[in-house]
Amino acid sequence: MSTGILFIFIALIFVFVLETNNHFSSRKFVKETEPYFRFLMEDDYEFLLKVKYGNITSEDVEKLYGQRIRNGLVVIVFMFFIFLNNLTFVYVVLSVILGFLMFKLQYTQLKSYYKANLHKINLMLPYYLKSLEILIQHYTVPVAIGKSIDSAPEIFKPGLQRLIDKIDAGDSSVQPYMDFANEYPVRDSMRMMRLLYRLGLGSQQNKQEQLLMFSRTISALQNKAREQKYQERLDKMEQKTMIMLFGTGGGTLVFLLLSMMMMMNL
Repeated sequence: MSTGILFIFIALIFVFVLETNNHFSSRKFVKETEPYFRFLMEDDYEFLLKVKYGNITSEDVEKLYGQRIRNGLVVIVFMFFIFLNNLTFVYVVLSVILGFLMFKLQYTQLKSYYKANLHKINLMLPYYLKSLEILIQHYTVPVAIGKSIDSAPEIFKPGLQRLIDKIDAGDSSVQPYMDFANEYPVRDSMRMMRLLYRLGLGSQQNKQEQLLMFSRTISALQNKAREQKYQERLDKMEQKTMIMLFGTGGGTLVFLLLSMMMMMNL
């Protein structure tokens, strides 16, 4: 057993004994050191957490960020002990890099989740807007949006609720609609939110004209979504066909090579 591994076991036992006797608290240590790492928090970290987990409090954000700091520090300390027998500058830098990568892991996963969901949002938005169009024929735009929340796709519900809350708080500008579009920055989301805002401002006569324009735009978006789904199916079929061709061709080639080798041995 190397000296570094031995030190790790000793350190773990030491920390466990201190924690058991309430002489040391790893949670308290992380909480106290967290402010020093606050500058590392990404600007969109809280937003990404809300996209994945929905309604999340500031306390939850602090807790999850503290876990990231703890994981990064644990990796750095662990690597220090691993390289203890030959702790050069290069190994110190490597330990810090690995700790930073561990710190960034959760953020990277959140970013990947968000990008994956943007594709789904891009396909779901036209169908949600179509159901909203039906409600707008009978209600004002804010009321229609409020009534649509329960039947809306789950991923839209937090953003729609924030949109309605801002309108109910007295914000009659286009900003609540733009905030929703920025939260779900997919194809034509900005234009659709501006159309919704204008639809809510127009008179009853203008409303019919604007509603007709809104309906045509939604139909165009639905057609694009159908084409995208169809293209994705074609791409998957082509990919499977290529895999089958390569598999069949590769198997045949291997079989021929084996046959030739057997003939040569004979």
